[in-house]
Amino acid sequence: MLYGMGMLEMGQTFSHTQLVLDAEIAKMVRRVVQGIDVNDDTLAVKEIKDVGPGGNFLTQQHTIDYMHEEQARADIFDRQMRENWEKSGSPLAREKAEERVKEIFSSHEPEPLDDDVAQKLEEIVASAAGEED
Repeated sequence: MLYGMGMLEMGQTFSHTQLVLDAEIAKMVRRVVQGIDVNDDTLAVKEIKDVGPGGNFLTQQHTIDYMHEEQARADIFDRQMRENWEKSGSPLAREKAEERVKEIFSSHEPEPLDDDVAQKLEEIVASAAGEED
């Protein structure tokens, strides 16, 4: 569990945009902490033998498949080469996060609570309200 996601100004301010940025960072950290499998397939032993010394491993399907599987995917942070990033309008991570917040607010439909959970919450609220009298 991470403390402080979305918080600014020593926790006195909450930002939905910052929450989206922090969630992106947490997702990438989680992927790194997960680690990588090390075996003959992930080490590409067969491909190394097939391509040989001085060969190009970057064009091999095996390399492409594992790169997509092992690399932490970024949705908000842009990993394009600078030239491509500039051609695409130089979008800032903050701007992309703001758009994601708008998208979430306009389309998200929360799952309803289970009836027993909703009932228990009502009991807690009623109990707390009775204690104030």
